[in-house]
Amino acid sequence: MYSQGGGWNTSVEVCAYAGFCYGVRRAVELAEASAPAYTLGPIIHNPFVVRSLAARGVVPCGEAEIAAGNRVVIRSHGVSEGVIRDLEARGAQIVDATCPHVKRIHELVRAAAQENLPIIIVGERTHPEVEGILGWSMGRGVVVANEEEAGALPAWESARAVSQTTFPPQRYEAICECMRKRVKHLQVHNTICPATRQRQASAMDVAGRADVMIVVGGRDSANTRKLAELAGKVCPRTYHIEEAAELDAIPILPAARIGITAGASTPDCIFKEVVARMNDIENKDQVVTQQDAPQETVEAPAAESDFMSDVEKTLVQIRPGQTLTGTVVQITDDEVCVNIGYKADGLIKKADLSSPDVKEGDEIEVEVVKVNDGEGNVLLSQRNIVNRKLWEEIVAKYNAGEFVEGVGKEAVKGGLLADINGIRAFIPASHLALRYVEKIDAFVGQTMTLKIIEIDEKKKRVVASRKEALRAEEAERKKALWSTLEVGAVVKGTVRRLADFGAFVDIGGIDGLVHVTDLSWGRVRHPSDVVSVGQEIEVKILKVDPEKERVGLSLKETTPRPWSVAEEKYPVGSVVEGRVVRIATFGAFVELEPGLDGLVHISQCSLNRIAKVEDAVNVGDVVRVKVLSVDTDAKRIGLSIRAVLEDEAMNMDSTNDEFADEYAIPEEQLPLSDEEA
Repeated sequence: MYSQGGGWNTSVEVCAYAGFCYGVRRAVELAEASAPAYTLGPIIHNPFVVRSLAARGVVPCGEAEIAAGNRVVIRSHGVSEGVIRDLEARGAQIVDATCPHVKRIHELVRAAAQENLPIIIVGERTHPEVEGILGWSMGRGVVVANEEEAGALPAWESARAVSQTTFPPQRYEAICECMRKRVKHLQVHNTICPATRQRQASAMDVAGRADVMIVVGGRDSANTRKLAELAGKVCPRTYHIEEAAELDAIPILPAARIGITAGASTPDCIFKEVVARMNDIENKDQVVTQQDAPQETVEAPAAESDFMSDVEKTLVQIRPGQTLTGTVVQITDDEVCVNIGYKADGLIKKADLSSPDVKEGDEIEVEVVKVNDGEGNVLLSQRNIVNRKLWEEIVAKYNAGEFVEGVGKEAVKGGLLADINGIRAFIPASHLALRYVEKIDAFVGQTMTLKIIEIDEKKKRVVASRKEALRAEEAERKKALWSTLEVGAVVKGTVRRLADFGAFVDIGGIDGLVHVTDLSWGRVRHPSDVVSVGQEIEVKILKVDPEKERVGLSLKETTPRPWSVAEEKYPVGSVVEGRVVRIATFGAFVELEPGLDGLVHISQCSLNRIAKVEDAVNVGDVVRVKVLSVDTDAKRIGLSIRAVLEDEAMNMDSTNDEFADEYAIPEEQLPLSDEEA
């Protein structure tokens, strides 16, 4: 707390816990040390840090843009296991800057998934950290954001609960209480970052004593938004700002008590600048300006004063930047003279005309550039008006999220300069296409659809993205495709990648998942046992979720269920081949086809009596069996190896009898016995 003297008597209190946390600081340092590199999305949620890193060659991009051999920094929020595997498979150099607290959550979730436990993740569903955690749950995770969603969970016997590291502790405890009513044995893990608890408690403590609370940090930062939300509950005049320049718009009254905190992703330099600006208020004195001081006046003669007053009333009062309508009174080789109703006519350079086709007597709209150029002339411009209108159109399109047309003009370091209806814009190299672009100059002269992603109104700078426009077009195309997907339809697709839990299949621009249990009617150890990358297959659509962009597919559903046709396919008395897949004390289970096993009782394993099944067969043996019985309702098939062996033995005896008959010596040719002789 700083004591304030003077007329304002303002005090400033800075929270003890504010600014960069360990995990964020570590991620930024790793990113700086890895330059040049890419990051999967912004390394942290702070535009200043992202721009600073981009200037050093650390550029945010999408997963698809990472080419083989490129260095990619995994941001502090972490990513899913599938993303890590994909990057490794593509030969990317991975620098893992995932926060250690987030890493611990990944391990907890992965372990629970391996134990077949349902996993409940408490947090913001669309937050990158939560999306990354969900990717380690092997399809067993669900996200809960509030008590209502917690109360709608299934009635599970047991489950494991974890939280987003920046989730408010009290809300997490309240949600866990709701979950305990749905889950009999709930394993609750306290995964909220200790720094988050300290920062939030400190912010609420200071806000409780403040008249004005300043929360510094990126507006996309979830932890900063939560700080502002919590502080706002105890200090109504809480302001969330990104940089010190925004302080000018915040009214500070005399004797105000000011509290300051910052989110975990707020760099020290910005936080210190805000604190310094606030501390400067402590030195503010009320000053009587020259305008406030009494002025000596010299009275003019009444007649002259009245005459000048009457003249002034007939003249237009002008100022720089003012827009007026005037009449062209003279045209020279270089200039156009315009009467604007002022005591002096205005001059426009022909280069500053919006159109060269003007003539005397035309009324035109002009802007005042200078009231006096030093020689008593008023300088005017039409081009400024045009540029301002163009700029206003650009800003309006930016605010409305609309697309604009631009033409590539020049390849520069880090990107491309483009012309958007007369306004120069910069397109970063990472925003030229959906994937990495090697030759930026290939876009020079090319007309392209762009989305404006950043505007600096003071410096009249525009940053645009072709990638965002392409993504929007792709989203529209996907939206149209989503509308055509029907549950139950059988479609063709191509296997794109394999994971332990299933196969991802492209069904025309949308990737669907065939879970490992839906690949075959039989047991599948790994998807590669059934399908391979690049293979074209037919799949059945099981479920469609356009909001989450998920499609559930099935390969096995494209073929009949084995038991539904077992009676026709394996009639009693038929002899077939199968593989021994399991042995029990009472017999051997033989797989006739995936999903269809029959039992060879121990008494049917051999012609001779055996003490144990292994005396006749072993797992993996391919055997010929005879179908003794088929019960499709009970899903049981009785098989016999002995019956096949008996049939073979009978056939052999029959063959021997036929052989004896065929080669028997006629009775008349037999030699005489001793008696007959």
